[in-house]
Amino acid sequence: MTEPSWRRGAGIAAILLLILFWAILVASLSSFVGRWPILLQSLFYLVMGIAWIAPLRPLIRWSQTGHWRANPKPRN
Repeated sequence: MTEPSWRRGAGIAAILLLILFWAILVASLSSFVGRWPILLQSLFYLVMGIAWIAPLRPLIRWSQTGHWRANPKPRN
C-alpha cells in the first residue's frame, strides 16, 4: 500500500475552500434573489446547488493523478 501523496490533502483543502467560497457567494446574493418570484428563486438555488460540482472533476483528477486532464500529452 502506498502513502497518500501531498496532492490528496491539498485536493481536500481545495474542495473545502471551494464549498466555502460558493456558499458565501450564494448567501451574498440572497438579498437580491429574495426579491424574485418564488419559482425563479427555486430555479436559481437549484442551478447554484449543482453548479459548484463542475470544477470538482478536474480537481479530484489532479489530486489522484497529478494531471488536470484525462489524457495528458506525453512530454518528449
